[in-house]
Amino acid sequence: MDFCWVTLHVDDFEESLRFYHELLGLKVLSRFSPGEGVEIAMLGEEDKPKIELLSNRGGGTKNKGAGVSIGFKVDSLDKAAEYVKQKQIPITKGPFSPSPKTRFFFIEDPDGFEVQLTENG
Repeated sequence: MDFCWVTLHVDDFEESLRFYHELLGLKVLSRFSPGEGVEIAMLGEEDKPKIELLSNRGGGTKNKGAGVSIGFKVDSLDKAAEYVKQKQIPITKGPFSPSPKTRFFFIEDPDGFEVQLTENG
């Protein structure tokens, strides 16, 4: 069994798409509307697990970001921290270093999902 994607139910589709595509650099592999008021985008690499953004106008989900964390590996945590600071995205937790080879911090996407940026040395 292979892990394919995680679906995030988002309120503002364009804002979430901008966050994951423009700010975090994920490729938009597909974008479509299967019905009135519904928008879907698949982001990531062809041969790797993806993030699916799903917006259903009028179908908001209460507490949708609670307990969800998505992790991304970065080459340099210091550069990542400077980048998010320049983009005016606050670091919500950290940085932490649970071992000599691992450092990470958290930011939030527009819908409150935690995004962990981690450096593994």
